Amino acid sequence: MEKCIICVDNLRKYKCSKCSAPYCSVACYKTHRDSPQCATRESDLKKTEVGYQEEPTLHVPFPTDDTVAAEKLQQLENCQELRNLLHNPHLRSLLQQIDVAINAQSAMMAAMQEPLFVEFANACLQVVEPMTDAERTEFELYS
Repeated sequence: MEKCIICVDNLRKYKCSKCSAPYCSVACYKTHRDSPQCATRESDLKKTEVGYQEEPTLHVPFPTDDTVAAEKLQQLENCQELRNLLHNPHLRSLLQQIDVAINAQSAMMAAMQEPLFVEFANACLQVVEPMTDAERTEFELYS
């Protein structure tokens, strides 16, 4: 087992969430996090995590009536409700299955039977295309 990088006497019990350095106690962690050794930013870590790879876009897709502007899609990143939903491993599994499905339409239809996926889709729509007051009133009448 690894030794603590700060005191070097004790065995590591924990690892730094930013740079994965081994440490043994809260005191050693506090010393480490304030040191220049702990300079790795979280955004750099996200790119190196297993399974995370950005797919290159060769061209901008042809816009249609259903095309969502890039600025709107960027807003999804800041939605706390979506972040909370994506902590659910079942939802992540559903999204991965849709992503690799040969028949995306049937995969989406199957996923829409799952209340968790419907909640996710609704949260996305609320960010990308929020309901007007009239639509919200009509929705509440039918719910």
